Amino acid sequence: MINKLILSNILNRPIRTAVSALAVAIEVAMVMLFVGLAHGLVSDSAQRQEGVGADIMVQPPGTSFLLAFTQAPMPLKIGDRLEEIPHVQAVAPTLILFNVGGLSMIYGIDMDSFDRVSGGFAYHAGGTFEKPYDLLVDDLYAKSNHVKVGQTLTLLNHQFQVCGIVEHGKGARLFIPLKTAEDLLQVQDKATIFWVKCTDPKYTEGVSDAIHQLLPKYQITPVKEYMSLMTSSNIPGLSVFTTVVIIIAVGIGFLVIFLSMYTTITERTREIGILKSLGASKGYIIAVILREAGLLSAVGIIAGYGLGAVIRKVILAYFPTMVIELSLQWALYAAILALAGSLLGAFYPAMRAARLDPVDALAYE
Repeated sequence: MINKLILSNILNRPIRTAVSALAVAIEVAMVMLFVGLAHGLVSDSAQRQEGVGADIMVQPPGTSFLLAFTQAPMPLKIGDRLEEIPHVQAVAPTLILFNVGGLSMIYGIDMDSFDRVSGGFAYHAGGTFEKPYDLLVDDLYAKSNHVKVGQTLTLLNHQFQVCGIVEHGKGARLFIPLKTAEDLLQVQDKATIFWVKCTDPKYTEGVSDAIHQLLPKYQITPVKEYMSLMTSSNIPGLSVFTTVVIIIAVGIGFLVIFLSMYTTITERTREIGILKSLGASKGYIIAVILREAGLLSAVGIIAGYGLGAVIRKVILAYFPTMVIELSLQWALYAAILALAGSLLGAFYPAMRAARLDPVDALAYE
């Protein structure tokens, strides 16, 4: 009986039902997409650093594990000393620049040493550097920005010509010659980071200890340890941003359900009066309102999953370099938040309905 009453109430007000469910769907989609974007970008960045193929990262003292914020005070001759350590196969110095206009990192690399560490690029088109202002881009960047080999791009207030398009996954999405990067930063024989590849991964710990002895003040990070550090909770401000987005999303669902249920109570005053005159208890009235809110929330949650998947697909179609991870864990969290917010939003209207005097309710026009 109670379920039929709830279903009848929902079907008799299709527009309000659709708006309420849509608000919950937007709430669920917002939580999933923003959290998925935050986690996805961090995870993608970590995987691309791992894709360089090195076992150890050597950085200046006190440097941040966020490579884009790292300076370049290390002399290149350190690389020669690193190569002398037993079980070191190759060392690749890299100078990192941050392109503010495109919000992207650019790797200044020595192609020979970088190839020894990474195993070399897989070229989709074009080839390696031939001129100082040649530029390599990865395939996702090329697709996202409609870049072709031979095209000229403006980066760091200079003109670069795209000489090749490579498979993504080896650190940055943009690569220029190391010497050119030095000229742009006005430094000489400097590197931001040294990628160290061991003859066998099992020697990583021993080589790390040897580097610590050689460079006691420098930051020595095994790539596997770096991967564990690259989480959204370790990125300054990202957790706060995610929390704010979740609060806003839940607030939207709460307010819409609250207004919907509050208006519904006003419209159903006579119906509630009839139910109470027939002996319906306060608990029964509250249960009807909360179950209706729960059903609206359930419909909205399902719609939110679909909406999130569609929006993700559209975003990735237009911006291939974006990474959005829609995890089952956060899908569950989003559902719990949406349901809790809906029930909380419906609680006051339900209590108000339960307190209505049946005589006054029956006389309500």
